[in-house]
Amino acid sequence: MAGGWSDVPAYCNLKSGEVVNVAINHYVTAKKIIDKNRRMTVQYSTEIPIGCGLGTSGAMNVALLAAIAGEGRELEEIAELAFQFESLLGNTGGRQDQWASTFGGINHLTFRGDTVEIKRLDPSIEFCTWLQNHLLLFDTSIQHVSGEIHDKIWQQFYDHDEQVIQGLDLIRDAGLSMASAIHDEDISQVINSMRMVMLGIDLIDEKLHDPFRDVLTPLEEIGSVLAWKAMGAGGGGIVGVLVEGGEYAKSSLIQATESVGWTQLQWEIEYSGINQQ
Repeated sequence: MAGGWSDVPAYCNLKSGEVVNVAINHYVTAKKIIDKNRRMTVQYSTEIPIGCGLGTSGAMNVALLAAIAGEGRELEEIAELAFQFESLLGNTGGRQDQWASTFGGINHLTFRGDTVEIKRLDPSIEFCTWLQNHLLLFDTSIQHVSGEIHDKIWQQFYDHDEQVIQGLDLIRDAGLSMASAIHDEDISQVINSMRMVMLGIDLIDEKLHDPFRDVLTPLEEIGSVLAWKAMGAGGGGIVGVLVEGGEYAKSSLIQATESVGWTQLQWEIEYSGINQQ
């Protein structure tokens, strides 16, 4: 929902990262099989593509670690093991995906260095229904932007680029604002918080949202679309769109997205995280 980028160690080692993350009902399944000769096989599969911006890779590693090493461990331990495993594989991202998929639900996650504080957000059924009906997800099939853009942004951060720092700070502030908005069930503030994310992303690099502008900006201008953002840190894969409540606005959005080959991804909030059987 808001705050992604601020959970990356390069940022939250200096300032707190503030992220609001919603787990959804699309799953990674991992299965451990030990045969009569004590040989182990692990199988796992995903319901949505990796690299789409919905934290699939993080959820894969949470499922894998839960299957092979989760017995007797606290949830925080499994999430951290999954993060460390990805770090060994060269991932330089943050911890939000691992914690969101481990715990499920709607959470305000605060990152300070290597520590994570998790605050569960439990809005009413009415608010959750509003969110599920008005935040539409679309699979654009656009590939994630290359790692070169991400490397460039963090290098600019290390070089004290004022615009990049301003953008990251705005994204962090959007996370705090979104946490307050969901706690208070303030729909106007939810919309404004996502708009803050949009502005922050444009400050750090406009290329991240460029793939979606031609479709969504005209709908913003007529008021059908209230706010939107690429899911995840990159400009590709799934885009989330907050749509005005009327059926005309929804039909206009769906018609515009279908015309360019985007596919709507139906979703609901998943309140559970790891489910070990």
